[in-house]
This record gives sequence, structure tokens and C-alpha cells, in this order.
Amino acid sequence: MAQRAVWLISHEPGSPLCGTVRFSRRYPTVEKRAKVFNGASYVPVPEDGPFLKALLFELRLLRDDKDFSESRDSCSHINKTSIYALPIGGEELWPVVAFMKNGMIYACVPLVEQTLSPRPPLISISGISQGFELLFGIQGFLYSGQKNDSELNTKLSQLPDLLLQACPFGTLLDANLQNSLDSINFASVTHPQKQPTWKAGTYKGKPQVSISITEKVKSMQYDKQDIADTWQVIGVVTCKVPVPPILGFYQVKEEEVQLKITVNLKLHESVKNSFEFCEARIPFYNRGPVTHVEYKVSFGQLEVFREKSLLIWNIGQKFPKSMEISLSGTVTFGAKSHEKQPFDQICIGGTAYLKLHFRILDYTLTGCYADQHSVQVFASGKPKISTYRKLISSDYYIWNSKAPAPVTYGSLSLFSTDNASPSCVHAKRTTLPSIHHCLLSSLPAKHALFCATYTNCRKHPEMYGTH
Repeated sequence: MAQRAVWLISHEPGSPLCGTVRFSRRYPTVEKRAKVFNGASYVPVPEDGPFLKALLFELRLLRDDKDFSESRDSCSHINKTSIYALPIGGEELWPVVAFMKNGMIYACVPLVEQTLSPRPPLISISGISQGFELLFGIQGFLYSGQKNDSELNTKLSQLPDLLLQACPFGTLLDANLQNSLDSINFASVTHPQKQPTWKAGTYKGKPQVSISITEKVKSMQYDKQDIADTWQVIGVVTCKVPVPPILGFYQVKEEEVQLKITVNLKLHESVKNSFEFCEARIPFYNRGPVTHVEYKVSFGQLEVFREKSLLIWNIGQKFPKSMEISLSGTVTFGAKSHEKQPFDQICIGGTAYLKLHFRILDYTLTGCYADQHSVQVFASGKPKISTYRKLISSDYYIWNSKAPAPVTYGSLSLFSTDNASPSCVHAKRTTLPSIHHCLLSSLPAKHALFCATYTNCRKHPEMYGTH
């Protein structure tokens, strides 16, 4: 039950158009639903001008309208329900609920949640009764205690905010608009506020503006001399080549039904050592369920998900003072069963990866931030300005250095962002540029909106130390 649009029209016989639209409200979200429900029989809600002319014609309120109209005046079209079909651009807009009281025409277009051809019975359209209830509620509000045109104009100016409360997104919650009037302090509003479609009511607290900067970092690490490690930072960044926040290696050696794994991770000294969360996920594809795990971890905790053949190394919120942590152990697998086990077309044999998931609040790799003192807001009042920034891992992979691994082709955007393995193929090493970036927007010289891909051939191990 919802309304596609609502109108209030004053009947003015002496004016050129014989009427004026005093108020109108459309609900775009309901209109999209109507397009889906009505299918090929859908007729869009017209602009105020065409709607006004069509409605006054149907109600025989146009000046000098004395000609006979078959679609309106024939005996087969006697209207007893205040439900009309308006001719609009060669089509008919139906159903339109409309009636006139005290020189004011109240009209709305209810949503019909089915095709309009053939027209369904009126009793099956619940939006019609809701439309009448809404229009009678508006009528009662406008003329309760109203004594002159000035009071009427005041109440008409209050309707937009009242309908946000009483009929959000075109769905009637309370036909008594006086209830909504009591909850809104119009005296404190010096300038009309334009409400967003998704917000049902006006904001009553102190106005504020929040600005958030988010960077996502992707990485592919191989621990091989002939394959370059790559990483990519996406977001609003300052123009300088940063480093991957966590560098590491992952080694897997297969012995019968066991895998010996070794993991080493090191946090770069320039990176903020304060995580909202940080964990390493180690999946094992194309194998049976995990039956036994023996491990030694220097920091954090290890969780074993046997049926999913998955290890999760929960590192926590901080790296130790050494900034370096390690995990080693042996994983034993049972025989493959008919039950569905994790499968991947890439991770065959020794090809395997570790994926890092982390988030650091109030930090960006590039140092980019929004200065709250430089934000200008052109609005009434003085809003509170809040700024935020955060760094989030995105497709952060470390591959088994003891086996073949897929290689990126110039951009990490080729890899998926889901929890599944990267959508790439085995390939020979391709020469990557030292930095590849695409300018997306013109900004001042010291800032640019771009995505950058960096490569590191591990020629400078002093950045992280050796392992």
C-alpha cells in the first residue's frame, strides 16, 4: 500500500488554466516499483502542468468546456467512485483518486501491485482506500481551525515536513497530520530544509558534517627473485610511492598426507601499530578434511576449521615490539569423501596462498587526511565537522614461494575482492612498470585522485630486514 504521487489543486474558474497546483509530492521509489509491477501497462506520472489540465478536463472544470467527450460523457462512463482515468499523451493514467472540497481538489495516484491490463477490480487495490484516507487527513488538517488564506498558506508550507513523518516513502503511517505537527518544531526552522529521499524525518539535533577517507590496499607477494611483488593503494592519496604495510613469506612443503607450513609476517616500521582487527586466513583446497594440526605460533592465536579446511591466525590489534611474527606447523588431512570439500581451479598441488584481512582506523598509508578546519559548508547554522580515515586490506595475498603462482598483469584490479581465490591464471613473468597510475580527477598539485600500482623486486631488503 503506497502512493506514487499526491496533489492539492485550487480551483480558480477565472484564471486561464482554471486551477493552480498548490502542492505536489512524488515518490520516486514507489514509481520504480510501479514500473516493475505494471510491466507493459505502466504509465508514468506526468508533470504538474499536464496532470492539472487532464484532471480539470475529466472533472469538467475547464472554462468553456461544453463539448461532448465520448471517453468522459458517455453513459458507459458514469463515475460514481471518484476514481478516474486521465488521458495523458495518448495513454491513460489509472487509477487516479480525486475529489473537490471547499474549492480545493485533492488527488493522488495509488500504487497497483500488478498489471493494469486488464484493469483489476477496485476492491483488490489496497492503495485506493489508503489514498482516500491520506487525502481526507490532509483536508482535515488544512481546514481545522482555518479562518483565512494566510492560515491556509501557512499550513500548506508545513505539508512537506508533515508528510515526511506521516507518509514516508508514500506509505501512510498516520492519517491524523496533527500528530505529526505536534512532533515538529516549525518555529525553530528559519530556512526550509530539503530532505533526502531516504530520510523520513527532519534532524532535530545539532547539525554536523562527517567526512571519511578510506584507502584499500591490495598486495601479491611471492618471495621469489624472478617475480616482482606488487601492491596497490586505491583512494584519495597524496602523490608519493608508499610501501606495503605488511611484508611476509609463506612456504608449504607436502609430505604424503601432511603439509608443513611456515609463515613469517613483518609490519613496516612506518605503519601505525594499532589495528581494529588483523588476521591471516590460510585455506587448503582440493584436499580432504583437516584431521590433525600441530603448530607453533610466536604471537596471536590459531583457529582450526576442520570441515572447511581452513586455518585462521588471529593476530589481534597489535604486532609485538619486534614487529615480526611467525607460524609453523604440520597439517594432516583425511581422505577425500563424497561430501563437498573446498575446491579451486588454481590452487592445485603446491600452489597455495595466505590472505591477510586487517583494518587500521585513523590512518592512511599515503598520509592523506581531510582538514576539518578547511571544510566550508553553505547552510544555515554552524554544523559540527567530523573527519575520519581508515586503511582496509583488499585482496592482500602472500603466495607459497615453493610452488608456481599466478602473476599479475600490470594491475591488481584483475583479482576478485571476494573471499574466493584470485581469478587469474598461471602465466610466465611479465615485466611490470615501477609505477602505473591513472589520473581520475584534476586536483591541486600536491594532491591527486588516482590509483597506483607499485612493484618491488626485493632489491632493498633493508626496508623490512631479512627473513
